[in-house]
Amino acid sequence: MQIVLISDTHSQNEILHALTEKYKKADAFIHCGDLEDDPRLYPQWLIVKGNNDYGKFRDHLRLRAGTHRIYVTHSHHCSYLYREKNLERLAKEYDCDIVFYGHTHVSRITKTNDMLLVNPGSARLPRDGKSPSYALVNIDGDQVDVKIIHQEEWDF
Repeated sequence: MQIVLISDTHSQNEILHALTEKYKKADAFIHCGDLEDDPRLYPQWLIVKGNNDYGKFRDHLRLRAGTHRIYVTHSHHCSYLYREKNLERLAKEYDCDIVFYGHTHVSRITKTNDMLLVNPGSARLPRDGKSPSYALVNIDGDQVDVKIIHQEEWDF
């Protein structure tokens, strides 16, 4: 299973169309919030509500991918200092072992206590000194491979 993961596009959403075109065979397209647009304009994308989103958005998603269960949130309701601990707790409450989240504008892959946390960063305004990014997640049985793809690697 291949998942294209993005977050924090803040109304600069042309990239969503470019990614949908580039990864035509992807199994899922997930946006972790702060779309700042009407989600109905992006029917191929599963989108959660960010702190800058208004209208009809899901607050979070729970998905199954092979043997894994994925919890998707923007993470703006989690404390700054303990964000990953809070995300891990929420995922466990929903019986999930993978978390996709946004809000921080910092790309990050963290493995803790049998839990994988993935933040694709921001496709528009990164805050980690790196270029804009998205993530590509490949799940094959129990194996999960995540790659953060920065703007200098984009070929679209």
